[in-house]
Amino acid sequence: MGKVAGIDSSTTGTTIVVCDSDSGAVLRQGHAPHPLGEGEKPTELDPQAWLLSLGEAATGGVLEGVQAIGISGQQQGLLALDAGGVTVRPALLRGDRRAQVQAADLVEEAGGAAGWTDAVGAVPKAAYPVAKLRWLAQHEPATAKRVAQVLLPHDWLVWQLLGRPARRTTDRGDASGTGYWSAVTGEYRMDLVERALGHRVQVPDVLAPAEPAGQTPEGLLISAGTGDTMAAALGLGLDPGDAVVSLGAGGTVFAVHHEALKDPTGTVSGYADATGHHLPLIQVRNAVRTLRGTADLLGTDLAGLSELALRSTPGSYGLVLLPYLEGERTPDLPHTAGTLTGLRRESMKPEHLARAAFEGMLCGLTDALDVLRDKGVTVRRVFLLGAAAELPAVQAIAPALFGTPVVVPPAAEYAALGAARQAAWSLGAVLGSQSQAEPPRWPQAHARLLEPGEEAAVGKAVRQQYIAVREHTHPGAFAAL
Repeated sequence: MGKVAGIDSSTTGTTIVVCDSDSGAVLRQGHAPHPLGEGEKPTELDPQAWLLSLGEAATGGVLEGVQAIGISGQQQGLLALDAGGVTVRPALLRGDRRAQVQAADLVEEAGGAAGWTDAVGAVPKAAYPVAKLRWLAQHEPATAKRVAQVLLPHDWLVWQLLGRPARRTTDRGDASGTGYWSAVTGEYRMDLVERALGHRVQVPDVLAPAEPAGQTPEGLLISAGTGDTMAAALGLGLDPGDAVVSLGAGGTVFAVHHEALKDPTGTVSGYADATGHHLPLIQVRNAVRTLRGTADLLGTDLAGLSELALRSTPGSYGLVLLPYLEGERTPDLPHTAGTLTGLRRESMKPEHLARAAFEGMLCGLTDALDVLRDKGVTVRRVFLLGAAAELPAVQAIAPALFGTPVVVPPAAEYAALGAARQAAWSLGAVLGSQSQAEPPRWPQAHARLLEPGEEAAVGKAVRQQYIAVREHTHPGAFAAL
């Protein structure tokens, strides 16, 4: 039995899990928040804070006896370094949305959505490093001229743990979210970097999934690392045919697919994963914010809203809520608003509005699943993530609407677990005990499995009711997707 560690450096802190390399059993854990300096913004941070929180999370011997470490980092952060490897400014984080104009300009300049998906598999948005580079060039030109190298957060942490060697590395999963590396060709598009920044820079080498980045001065093996979405997929043990619906204020829907997906509309971002497969991903702007807004309207909380919804029946007595409260990304309706239809005297009750909110949210997410299905992605089961996945109304309604078995895994640090699993994979490949073709098969955590069962036909009827209202209100919204 060996020990491996997974380190997840998220937007708020560092989490460490130490696992048995054979079984994946969690042996120890540690956590610490990132310290914020005076005047630091939530959109940018001195990366030294990541090392400080890592050190604090590792206190008390958390990493004692570990043979290999994997790193999961927040995706789409940008670290700009000079020729000597010194950061020229604080890291621009994933949540930085200042580059919206720059992202739109880049899309227009390089062939629109179809041109970008053909080039790199995804259309850049404000969070993308390629858009951040353009923002830097326009708003901090003197700083931009000093940039000689660019890294992602997990790349920088790996480089630091290895003692800042001459070689910088990344992995295909995290690289696929930059806007200048193609999951289709497996190559950088340096012309897009130059277009954004105004000059060429050094980029990290992209490692194969099981290929280690190197060893620390103390002899610890460091695996390639990856972005947090890819690490979570690895921690969940996803295989081709598995999809994930993640419930936050907005929703994220992605699936493991056997080939790169190029969507000329830009609705689907064609990311790579950390195993050699691909993660086509769709974002939905309205998920739990729909539930919270309805709960506020009815003077309750999410638990109370769920209880109310279960007093109603499928179809909500004819009430249909199109949950486009903040506009919508899928379908592309950025300036629209939500719509409530079907108001009759008998339907004007709190329980029916509550259920319409759940059905509307889940139908919107099913729309995203159907976009993936229509593009050839197999969806055999759906993993439902997020705190709202525990709501009884979500669990009661989702399987029939999704049309597949739904897995609700227990709460866990899946990004850190995925990083640990990658570390075990790299260690095993180096020692010759593990194939480089696939990661070790760690037993999946006990999860709740929800089947559509006899409610499948009812779910189809609810979907048809929702689609009829959506098409009447926004005709052809999905026609081009």
